[in-house]
Amino acid sequence: MDYSLHARIRAGDPEAFRELFRDHAPLVHRHAVRVSGDWGLAEDVVSLVFLEVWRLRATLRDEGESPRPWLMGIAVNVLRNTTRTARRHRAALNRLPAKDTVPDFADELVGRMADAEQLTAARRALSRLRRADREVFTLCVWSGLGYAEAAAALGIPVGTVRSRLSRARTRLRKLAAEELGAHREPHPRPGQVQDGRTSAARSHEPNKERSR
Repeated sequence: MDYSLHARIRAGDPEAFRELFRDHAPLVHRHAVRVSGDWGLAEDVVSLVFLEVWRLRATLRDEGESPRPWLMGIAVNVLRNTTRTARRHRAALNRLPAKDTVPDFADELVGRMADAEQLTAARRALSRLRRADREVFTLCVWSGLGYAEAAAALGIPVGTVRSRLSRARTRLRKLAAEELGAHREPHPRPGQVQDGRTSAARSHEPNKERSR
């Protein structure tokens, strides 16, 4: 009998599951990298998502031609849980001195944005959005889901997706500009006046008297 992919997945067909993984694991991985900013965590998320896919395979319905909305809905839930778990770890890392290097996946996170300052500003700005708006933005803009697909993934009306995405884009323009401006404050140079005080240059070498 010729089963549809959806029916084969629900039936636990290993070959159908491999096909689903092959076709959609890269999408899940890209989405996880962009949302979390953590390459290692993204690898874990992919594994967790497909474990959940296997566990929840009976919930896959036949509507539509692609299992992508169902799959990305699972990915969103997994990311919610993993980011909560990782929050304490990130807070501890944030207390460490910041590194000057840019992660290898910086360009992928925000398209062709190569400027490290813009990358930092965009990520900080995105973190300041409400979770609901952030999830719609990352699904539609970063992962390329359509309005209907994002609506199915999140279990909300299409109109809600449209309004949240519009709000997210408007807020992001303002927040990214604020973040970028805040991190480009010029540092005072020796001899410059700051807060009414002059910062004098200090030599690291002991003063030496001229013999002549």
